[in-house]
Amino acid sequence: MAVDIASLIHKGGVFMDISGDTPEMVYRQICDSMQLPSDITANTIYNALCAREKVMSTAVGNGIALPHSRMPILTNEDEQRICVVYLKEPMDMKAPDDCKVSVMFILLTANPETHLQVLSTLVSLFQKKEFKKLLENKAGEAELLAAIRGL
Repeated sequence: MAVDIASLIHKGGVFMDISGDTPEMVYRQICDSMQLPSDITANTIYNALCAREKVMSTAVGNGIALPHSRMPILTNEDEQRICVVYLKEPMDMKAPDDCKVSVMFILLTANPETHLQVLSTLVSLFQKKEFKKLLENKAGEAELLAAIRGL
């Protein structure tokens, strides 16, 4: 079964102009702002994202980072989501290409299979010139979803 990236982004939301000098500062703001399932706390998500970032940067290049937990936190597949976070100022996250990160896709998945499908689908999107342009222009949710569904 193919993963529906547009639905996951719709569920997670798009956050604009988030400030922070470190990934941890950004994660704190997002975790405190995102809608979460009733059985998961903002601190649980925050701690998992920070722990993963300590192991190795989640920056993948081209100004993009893919923060996620090392192990699935969510128990219900219906609660999976992706939060798109546009940073107010690009941040150095030690990306392989040395580009500063300007957008994060925070992945909250319920199992390793879905996680890998999401990563694979996002990487395909990031390779499309028109999608990269949308990210550079900080496209809102409606524009992002329309582009994903149209690609």
